Amino acid sequence: MTGSSRREGQSVGIDIRKLLDLVIRQDGSDLHLSVGIRPRIRVHGRMRDVNVDPLRPEDTIEMMKAIAPQRNLLEFKEKGTTDFAYAYEDKARFRTSVYRQRGKVGLALRLLPNRLRTFEEIGLPGKVRELLHRPRGLLLVTGPTGSGKTTTLATMVDYINENFDHHIVTIEDPIEYYHESKKAIITQREIGSDVATFPEAMRRVLRMDPDVILLGEMRDRETITTAITAAETGHLVLATLHTTGSARTVDRIIDQFPPDQQEQIRVQLSVSIVAVISQVLMPRADRPGRIAAFEIMIMNSAIENHIRKSETFKITSAIQTNRARGMILLDEHLFLLAQEGKISRAEALMKAQNPQALKERLDYAELGEDDDERKKSA
Repeated sequence: MTGSSRREGQSVGIDIRKLLDLVIRQDGSDLHLSVGIRPRIRVHGRMRDVNVDPLRPEDTIEMMKAIAPQRNLLEFKEKGTTDFAYAYEDKARFRTSVYRQRGKVGLALRLLPNRLRTFEEIGLPGKVRELLHRPRGLLLVTGPTGSGKTTTLATMVDYINENFDHHIVTIEDPIEYYHESKKAIITQREIGSDVATFPEAMRRVLRMDPDVILLGEMRDRETITTAITAAETGHLVLATLHTTGSARTVDRIIDQFPPDQQEQIRVQLSVSIVAVISQVLMPRADRPGRIAAFEIMIMNSAIENHIRKSETFKITSAIQTNRARGMILLDEHLFLLAQEGKISRAEALMKAQNPQALKERLDYAELGEDDDERKKSA
């Protein structure tokens, strides 16, 4: 990578726009700007230095001022951190986080794809489309930061937008994908500019005659409670959580509540959840780019019973025995991707829920033993 350098004592000379152009040209996903080191761009999951001098405190301050709206500058001054979406001319949009660390300003910018993806492009099974025909319920997309949850949700919203005469209301912080109304009407509300907080937005949304509600993140107990209520009362609610795996997702929601409320929440979840889609994103081994692996849990009577009885540890086996109905475990999908040469063995083990079990399975596969034979001999 190349870039302009700066002579000793020269005034600020690193233009953030040139760095953003580099991200776009290199097909990068993220730009990191931190005092004392060179700018770094994440390309297909790997960090690369930009060939310029290490950043000085005044560099990152100027970069922040060049792109942050006034209200975010004020928020940063008050709280030491702020998030917003930045539109770089007509070239791209970046989800931006500005933060203070060791008394200095740092920035992390994520490139948002400039077009919506199809189910095929992001690798989502067609079975997921059927879930979007449901008139009500809670559909959760989960995974760690940077796993592509927002892209998955945007693809789902676009499918509903094209196929149903619904009112879709999104509540986001910040808005990342802009949707134009097609067959549906889309209302997008941004936290901080259109409405103060997630709980406030969720309290108001039910008065807006929505059919579908997209909730950027279920951050707190009040938001979770309102989302579950909306799902129970005739709305399809799409939401995210920073968890990996279906059982852990259910447990995380229940653990948000005090013990005396958990039984009631278990009952509500058992009847309101439509599905949990858990995903991770990895560098491809077969060609440049990244690929997602998914775990898909679709509610049925067995899983409903496990949640109600506080037996979420049994959800894994319920998914395992329902592959014919479109369910799949994350480790199963990782195994398939590794077998097809789309991801490396090391990457599969790094992302696995049960690395030891996946390692043994991959070892048997490399020896040429059929998986069914392995299970019989176990």
